[in-house]
Formats: sequence, structure tokens, C-alpha cells
Amino acid sequence: MSAQRNVLQFICPTGFYGAERWILALAKHLPAHNIRSELAVTLETESRDLELVKQFKATCGDTFELPMKHKFDLSVVNQLVTLIQQRNIDIIHTHGYKSDIIGVLAARKAGIPCVVTPHGFENARDLKLRFFIWLGCKAMTFAEAVAPLSQALCQDSRRVGVKEQRLHYIQNGVDLSEIEAVRLSSQVATKQPGVKRIGFIGQMISRKNIGDILDIFEAMASDDPNLELVLLGDGDERAALEQYCESLSQRERIKFLGFRDDRLELLKSFDLFVMSSTLEGIPRCLMEACAMEIPIAAYDIPGIDQLVTHQQTGLLAPLGDKDALQQCWQTLLDEPTEAKQLGVNARLFVEQHFSAKRMAREYDELFRKLLGEP
Repeated sequence: MSAQRNVLQFICPTGFYGAERWILALAKHLPAHNIRSELAVTLETESRDLELVKQFKATCGDTFELPMKHKFDLSVVNQLVTLIQQRNIDIIHTHGYKSDIIGVLAARKAGIPCVVTPHGFENARDLKLRFFIWLGCKAMTFAEAVAPLSQALCQDSRRVGVKEQRLHYIQNGVDLSEIEAVRLSSQVATKQPGVKRIGFIGQMISRKNIGDILDIFEAMASDDPNLELVLLGDGDERAALEQYCESLSQRERIKFLGFRDDRLELLKSFDLFVMSSTLEGIPRCLMEACAMEIPIAAYDIPGIDQLVTHQQTGLLAPLGDKDALQQCWQTLLDEPTEAKQLGVNARLFVEQHFSAKRMAREYDELFRKLLGEP
């Protein structure tokens, strides 16, 4: 084994969301003098010209795209084994159910350790997806190390069968430098004078429960002509959400913006960041909102409660209680002094507890341990 450790990050990307940004933050902060970071992604019909690949190549290291004939083409396992051997990879680090299945199989065939990082567990309704998630969870139990990003994800990992000796809790971290640069700059997305902008950033999937955001906005905007809602992101639920939006009386003030390069400038323009998720890890988008000092209202669930403490770093409502969540929105919009202080508190908390530098240091220690280094 060479003095420099070669770590391959592997993901089957669906866009440029929390997990993809997290990989960039980790690779950027791992010690370059003794770790060579590389990236492999599956190349599928909907995943061409990937932003993750562009940014990783520009800032972190070499990238490799593995073509797949269909959504679960197992021939990619052998492609990954060949890549591991050609690039002298010491550890493969996987992210997501499909990546975990393929990565664990390839690691076994290549004879190297596999580290799995769960970014969240999906509570899907679709039976095929539920089986696929179950298969991913089973694959996870065969990895040499599973490193969840929150205590709640540790509990979920135990529940799916991960043994305690394979479990390594490494608290989530975010690269705050780009957020801080925008926060302190004059960069901000414009909006109409007097408008209060409510916003969400993230994947549009079932566990994000974005329908509740639309319902609450519909109720509030009917009484307040100065509100607008912007939703950044994409996903399986987007088409259904846009269709539902067409039935709402306030649909003209709701904007589905998809993925945006000016995401942080838009985030800075929010008067309120909202979430209504039913299941989370520790959401990167929420950490970014905290770091940008944007007031936050969300349901009180594991993962979110790692970042938001009610009336200290944001406002929380019981899961599923839309009336209570609406009251949180109203309070933060009506009380700008209180909202500003909560935003400042949230930034200070994230800076102290969730830095990417600290997270990368702990992953470096885990990689050393798996390779038998002091």
C-alpha cells in the first residue's frame, strides 16, 4: 500500500443535492498531503453533464463515469472493480442505497474496505422502491464501516441490522466558506419591494412532505398579498406538486425554480426558510439556512432537532400539525427582531458544531483505522 491513501467517493447521483454537496465538502477538507480523493459516478439517462462531476474535477481530484444500461445494471460492479484496481484505490466510500449495493459488492470483489455513509432513510410508498431500499440496507450491514451523520441515523442503522462494532458516528458538517462569502457580500437575488419571500431548498421526494408547505402558504397568502413562495430543487414528486399547485387560488405566487446556480443568492433573499419533512438525517439545506442567518420553521423530528432548538435557533411544530407550523411561520414573519436573533443564534451554533473541517478530520481517522494505520 502506498504512503498516500487513495479514497474513491462513489455515488449514483440524482441531481446536485445534499449528498452530492456533502461529498464535495468532505473531499475538499480531507488532508491532501496523504489522501488522494477521486470520484466515481454512474452514468444514467437522467444523470448526464453532472454538476458534481464538474465541481469535483475542478476542486478535488479525478472523476470517472460508469455507464449503466438501465437503472440497476449490475455489470457496473465489474466496471467499478476494474477502476479500483487501475487506480490503486485503498477505500471506497459510498452514498445512497444503489451506491451502497454496488459499492459493497465491488469492494468485496476487489478486496478493499467499504465505508457507507447513510444520508437519510426513505419512507417510500412504492413497493418496488421499498424493496430496493431494503436491499440497500442489507448491503450496508456488510460494509466494514457505517458512518451515520446523526444520532438518529445511528439508531436507524442499528434497526436495519448494522452491528455496533461497524458503527462510527461522525456528526454532519458543511463547507461554510461559500455560504459565508455570500452572506458577507452584496450578492442577493432581487425581489419586489415589500414582498416577504418564503422558501424551501431540497429534493422533491415523498419524505420532504412539500404538500404541507403548499397548504400552509395557500392559507396565509389568502390573507396577505405580500407573500411569495419559492421552491428550489427537483425530484420524483415535482410533477405531482406542480399539478396540485394548479388547484390552489394562490398559485401565481408560488414558483418552482428547479436547480439553480444562484442557489445561495436566492437563499440569502429568503425572509423565512421552511421545511415540513417527516424523515431526515441532518439536512444540508437546513445547515446552509442556519449559516446564512435565515429564520427557520419546521416540524420537530429527529435530525432537524439536531440543528433547530425551539425558540433558540428557530421555531418547531409537532409533526403533522399544520396549524402549529403555520403559527411558527406567522410569528417569524410578524416579529422581525425575534426572527433575526434566532437566525444569528443558528449561525453561531452551526459554526461551532457542524464544520466540514472537523468532520473531515474524523473521517481521516476512520480511514486510518480501517487500513491499520496509527
